[in-house]
Amino acid sequence: QVQLVESGGGLVQAGGSLKLSCAASGRTFSTDRMGWIRQAPGKEREFVAAFTWSSENTQYADSVKGRFTISRDNAKNTMYLQMNSLKPEDTAKYYCAVPGAAGWTAPRYRGQGTQVTVSS
Repeated sequence: QVQLVESGGGLVQAGGSLKLSCAASGRTFSTDRMGWIRQAPGKEREFVAAFTWSSENTQYADSVKGRFTISRDNAKNTMYLQMNSLKPEDTAKYYCAVPGAAGWTAPRYRGQGTQVTVSS
């Protein structure tokens, strides 16, 4: 089992920044890929960004490219999402997740989420 705990969400004005953190514990060595997904009320879950440990490769949704940066601190078993130039459409609950066999739509592990609200 892998436990994921997110933090860092909040209310910010459009154009502002937030940095989300995801502390991982448990059998983290069993996960090569981790990332962030988000879900807004009434909308489907959406992939945001991912990091692959073995290749140090990053992947971003088109909607956040150039504005969000995913990173990790191995020593702290923590993953981050730096979000800049935030837009109202970024408002959602953000989850740290490990993809399942079907990808991000059905994560193998997922945290409780942290709310990000961007006001216009």
